[in-house]
Amino acid sequence: MSTPSLIQGYEVVIGFETHAQLATQSKIFSRASTAFGAEPNTQACAVDLALPGALPVMNREAVACAIKLGLALGSTIAPESIFARKNYFYPDLPKGYQISQFEIPVVQGGEVSFYLGDEKKTVRLVRAHLEEDAGKSLHDEFHGMSGIDLNRAGTPLLEIVTEPDIRSSEEAVAYAKALHQIVTWIGICDGNMQEGSFRCDANVSVRKPGQPLGTRREIKNLNSFRNMQIAIDYEIRWQIEQIEDGHAIQQATVLFDPDTGETRAMRTKEDAADYRYFPDPDLPPLVIGADWVERVKAEMPELPRAMAARFVAQYGLPEYDATTLTQSQAMAAYFEDTAKACGQPKLASNWVMGEISRRLNTEEIGMDAVKVSSAQLGQLIARISDNTISNNAAKQVFEALWTGEGQDVDAVIEAKGLKQMNDSGALEKIIDEVIAANPANVEQYKAGKDKAFNALVGQVMKASKGKANPGQVNELLKAKLG
Repeated sequence: MSTPSLIQGYEVVIGFETHAQLATQSKIFSRASTAFGAEPNTQACAVDLALPGALPVMNREAVACAIKLGLALGSTIAPESIFARKNYFYPDLPKGYQISQFEIPVVQGGEVSFYLGDEKKTVRLVRAHLEEDAGKSLHDEFHGMSGIDLNRAGTPLLEIVTEPDIRSSEEAVAYAKALHQIVTWIGICDGNMQEGSFRCDANVSVRKPGQPLGTRREIKNLNSFRNMQIAIDYEIRWQIEQIEDGHAIQQATVLFDPDTGETRAMRTKEDAADYRYFPDPDLPPLVIGADWVERVKAEMPELPRAMAARFVAQYGLPEYDATTLTQSQAMAAYFEDTAKACGQPKLASNWVMGEISRRLNTEEIGMDAVKVSSAQLGQLIARISDNTISNNAAKQVFEALWTGEGQDVDAVIEAKGLKQMNDSGALEKIIDEVIAANPANVEQYKAGKDKAFNALVGQVMKASKGKANPGQVNELLKAKLG
C-alpha cells in the first residue's frame, strides 16, 4: 500500500455514508408508491403521515435488496437484525423519529475495491442498514414560510457506512463511483444523484501523520461526482487553514454550495447518544434464513469483479481493460458480443475503450444509444485483422457507420475504395519507383538515419494512395534496401 500524500504536512482522512434509495415499487413500511415526481403529498398514506393507530409492516423486497448488497460486497448478512427509533425533531419527520437500525444492522462488514490509476484500493465497510427516508421541506415556493412534502417519507434506504479508509478527494470520488456501479449493477438502486436516489455524505478530517483522528465535519448536498471532489478539496483547505491559525475544528454538518464552490456550517453534528435510539416496539426482529440468502444469490447477476476476472482469464485482457469494460453491464455485454463477432478480444477492447467511449462522452449519451452495433464493430475489426483495410481506413469506415452514412462494413469499404493493396508485385513496383526517386533518403538510411526510412515509407504510402499495408511496406522496403 502506498503512503498517502500529505497536504501542507497534513494527512486527509475521509469516511463515507451513502444513502441508496432502493428500487422498490412501494415504501419500506407502507404500500404507498415510491415513484418520483408526483404532486406533493399525493403518495403519503396513513403510515407515512404517522396517523394515530397506523402501524408499519416490513417490505420484503427492501430486505431482498439488502441481501443482494451484502452478497455483492462480501459482507455478513445478519440472520437476525433489529429496527430502532432514531429520535429527532424536524418538520418533515411526522412521527418525531425515524425507523432505522442501530446496534444490529442487516449487513455487516464487507469492502469495495477499485482502481485509482493503476493502483488497486480497498475501502472497508462498517455496515449497511435499512431505514426509512424523511419527507422534504420546500422553501422556495412559499413567501416567508416552508412547505412540507411527505411523498418521500418512508421511502426505503440502505445507509452504507465505511471505515475512515479514504485519504484523498480523488480516492473518495473513485470509491463513490465504484459503489454507484455496484448498486446499479445489481439493480437495487437507479443511482440517480440529481433526484436524490444516491446521496453521499463525506466525513472529512485532517491530522498530522501518526496523530489521533481529527475532528470530522460531514459534508452534505453532494449531488454529483464533480461537486463531491470540489467540496472535499475546499473542506480540506479550510480545515488546514483553521488549524494553522490556531482554531479548533468543531464537529458539524456542513452544506456545499455549488455556486460558490464552498462549504458552510449548517448545524453542530450530533452523536448517537443524542438520538436516544431504542428498539422499535412496533416491528419484530428481522429474521433472514440461509435458504432466503441462497435464493437471492441464485438470482444475482455476475458481479463486476467476477466478470473482470473472467475477462482476464477467458480473453487474455490486461486487468486494467477488464476493470474498465465492466463499469457497466451494457458496456461489458457490448464488448463480449464484439469480441465473439471478430475473434480479436484485445482489439475489441481497444475500440470499445477508445473510439466508442470517446464518441459516447462527446455526445453525452449512454451505451443504450450507441450508434455502431457490436456486430458492425466486430465485422470492422475482422477486416483490420485480415488486412482488408488499414487502421486509418477503419476509422473512416467507423465514421460512416456512426453517422449513418452506411450500414454494412464491406459495402462502405467498397464504396470508399479503402481496400488495402495486397498485390505484392504492384507494391514492389511502387517501392522500386520510390527508391529510384529518392537517392538522398536511401543514402541517409544506409548511413543509419531512421528518419530517412520513415520518409521513404511515407512516400510509398502516398504513391499507393494510402492503400498499401504499412507492415508489408516496412518489410519489403527493408529487404530491398539491404
